[in-house]
Amino acid sequence: MLNLIRNEWMKLWHKKATWVMVALLIAMIIGLVAITKWIDRNTETPAWEQTVSEELTIVKQQLATPGIDEETKKSLEEQQMLLQYRLDEGIAPLASNSLEGFIMDSYGMSSIITLLTVIVAAGIVASEFSQGTIKMLLARPVQRWKILTSKFLTVVAFALFLTVVAYVVSLVMGLIFYEASGGGLLEVVNGQVTEVSYWLKSIWLNVLALGDVIIIASFAFAIGTVFRSSSLAIGIAIFLMFTGSQFAFFLKNYEIVKYILFSHTFTQMETGGSFIEGMSTPFSVAVLVAYFIFFLAISYWTFTKRDVTA
Repeated sequence: MLNLIRNEWMKLWHKKATWVMVALLIAMIIGLVAITKWIDRNTETPAWEQTVSEELTIVKQQLATPGIDEETKKSLEEQQMLLQYRLDEGIAPLASNSLEGFIMDSYGMSSIITLLTVIVAAGIVASEFSQGTIKMLLARPVQRWKILTSKFLTVVAFALFLTVVAYVVSLVMGLIFYEASGGGLLEVVNGQVTEVSYWLKSIWLNVLALGDVIIIASFAFAIGTVFRSSSLAIGIAIFLMFTGSQFAFFLKNYEIVKYILFSHTFTQMETGGSFIEGMSTPFSVAVLVAYFIFFLAISYWTFTKRDVTA
């Protein structure tokens, strides 16, 4: 298996397009830094105490709203605890235009990483058919499921590589162009407000973002394997990647929205950014895992059972 993965990895990096994608990712991070610095230079930031006080007022108003569900109430109460603790202890939040803020937001590059990984996932099987190399590949005395596994693990390794590159480049750019804000990252743990490491938090967010990338990549991988067309797989995956969340938002008042793939992401569970009320973390994880298994099951069934040499 290791030899198969090594072979797929070498084939991937033999393509100029792979190097172009990595260079594009790095260039976009540098461009993001340039744009952010320009915006910060032309924007006046109010004192953090004023911003936190305004947020605290809004949270209290939301808590006073009758009829809110228990989960939303609990989330708002935790927000109130955090905001009040900041004001009482004089702990500023992490500024977005600081070293800590930039590192914390590095997981936001996951949309670009997803796009690049989808291109690889969609074509890693389909290109074997379009280039006519599938017969040579299957002529080897290796079971088909092992060949497909090596290809999917190569996609996962590529996504991991891009995530590490994005994090390291973001760290370097942050150290060069930003200063530490001196703020603190707070969380409610067992009913108590605790200061946590923004380094560990940023790494954890990038790990969760990698999970989101792999889920979408498995979808593109399945489309490419079933239809043997990388362009179709790339087109469908990218279209749904950019429109899926909007489509789910339009259906937020219907029960079916809870079972749509794009209603759930690992990063949303951590940051509390879901637009669906009453969505529990175990349920979201179960939905994502179910989709992941379904996509891979389709891929393996198609690749192992069909006459792929035709």
